[in-house]
Amino acid sequence: MIKSLESLTLFTQNAKKLAGFYKDKVGLKIKFEAVMGENDEEMYEMSVGKKSGFYIIDHSKVKGKSKQPQRILFNLEVDNIKKEVTRLKKAKVKLVADTYHIEGYGYIATFADIDGNYFQLVQVRSN
Repeated sequence: MIKSLESLTLFTQNAKKLAGFYKDKVGLKIKFEAVMGENDEEMYEMSVGKKSGFYIIDHSKVKGKSKQPQRILFNLEVDNIKKEVTRLKKAKVKLVADTYHIEGYGYIATFADIDGNYFQLVQVRSN
């Protein structure tokens, strides 16, 4: 039986730069960082809520920007989507799809990081 999604890893050509984007532009904190492997790849664990589970790691086979950013995306839940979307726009984070509503779920806005990966801010409806 699968209990939950344990973690999400973004592999990149430059983990330090991508982790800096999520720290400086998106507002996540770096919980842990390390150098690993024979090629001294950098790894950053980003703090997201009570459990992190979000890692940014160098990978020798990843080069340049994502060629299919629609293939996978991840959601970051926020309390006030209007405020957070405005903050990311001011920080010049690339907006892919402005805020829209999904009935029974909540509000979503889609952005792209500096590697071209898509991520969404979501404000789920309160019950």
